[in-house]
Amino acid sequence: SKSDPGGWRSRAGFGRTEVIDNTLNPDFVRKFVLDYYFEEKQNLRFDVYNVDSKSCSDFLGQAFVALGEVIGSQRGRLERPLTGVPGKRCGTILLLAEELSNCRDIVTMQLCANKLDKKDFFGKSDPFLVFYRSNEDGTFTICHKTEVVKNTLNPVWQPFTIPVRALCNGDYDRYRNGDGDRDRGSHGARAGHDFIGEFATSYRELSRAQSQFTVYEVLNPRKKCKKKKYVNSGTVTLLSFSVESEFTFVDYIRGGTQLNFTVAIDFTASNGLPSQPTSLHYASPYQLSAYALALKAVGEIIQDYDSDKLFPAYGFGAKVPPDGKISHQFPLNNNVENPSCAGIEGVLESYLQSLRTVQLYGPTNFAPVINQVAGTAAQVTDGSQYHVLLIITDGVISDMLQTKEAIVTASSLPMSIIIVGVGPAEFEAMEELDGDEVRLSSRGRYAERDIVQPRCSLG
Repeated sequence: SKSDPGGWRSRAGFGRTEVIDNTLNPDFVRKFVLDYYFEEKQNLRFDVYNVDSKSCSDFLGQAFVALGEVIGSQRGRLERPLTGVPGKRCGTILLLAEELSNCRDIVTMQLCANKLDKKDFFGKSDPFLVFYRSNEDGTFTICHKTEVVKNTLNPVWQPFTIPVRALCNGDYDRYRNGDGDRDRGSHGARAGHDFIGEFATSYRELSRAQSQFTVYEVLNPRKKCKKKKYVNSGTVTLLSFSVESEFTFVDYIRGGTQLNFTVAIDFTASNGLPSQPTSLHYASPYQLSAYALALKAVGEIIQDYDSDKLFPAYGFGAKVPPDGKISHQFPLNNNVENPSCAGIEGVLESYLQSLRTVQLYGPTNFAPVINQVAGTAAQVTDGSQYHVLLIITDGVISDMLQTKEAIVTASSLPMSIIIVGVGPAEFEAMEELDGDEVRLSSRGRYAERDIVQPRCSLG
């Protein structure tokens, strides 16, 4: 077979594209939003991989560019050769850049088709839709693909949500010679796709479906030229179209939403004895511990948005006095009724005090403290309060199934979770909790939104 290419990363590991199966000429859909600073040189590295399995990938090549080169290139399109594999031509990468509009609307729409052309010899077709957005220079860029609906000429695709700026970058009439935002219907197969037909529309025209069904003829230009009696290759109907505004973090803060910051620190034995220099909890007279550094790095940013500066702080994975029972949500200040500490300095002071009184043990369970914060978040859901849980840990999660269940349940509540890894351990398992690529699920339930942000290892 051919390659299954996917993924680009900047030097800071900025992001990854989706994987496109069995092709040497992938056209990636996922876009990346970067802040551009004219006065700075913003270097980027793009790595391309062939994905053989979930755990195995082959390096296909890389390209180094400055963001300014892409912005300054003709029509915002820059082509660069891929390098990095000795003695082999690795192909090229084409980069496109466009300034985003300030449009913050998001659209949810659903489409179906009727009487599409048959493409399979033994069956019907396996149709899907590909949305193309017209660029300012008249070229087209893929902005969305629907799922494949198997063996039917009358597919009904699932509703999907997409930012308006991804469809047309805020230009509602971006429509050129009947060739504007093209919705190209295809029939999918492992070895390739058979083109069924296409139709043209604009965002403004799509938006009229809020009050009426809109039907488009699907036309195949080749068939139209060859067959005199050709009518169409089927029709596509826009079943629903709704628009909502996407509010930003600043909108919520200015609207009066209060942030509530909670800390949970890993006290498991895998961190090492706090008295030993090799321990992640070890603090010398001249240097804070890895945990304290992580706490200050994140906490000093978040505390600016917490009005009362009182932070509930917990430890997990230790035997606590007086009876030596293992606890996964003990208050660092030893006050069960009021676990809040005054500012980040108060959290640090209580953390250091706990190190002197508890016995590091295990296992590494996240679910109890997530459920604890979720219970608090569930008490006020009118938008006036939002909770952020910071979990600092050194290793693999022991209660992954319970943690997934807790996150899925909490995804409907006003809360988010930041997981910061410290030390040299591998943290790939935590990426499983991040719903950027695939929505997290547990026992058949899917998270309503992505509320987990894992961060790379510190220390």
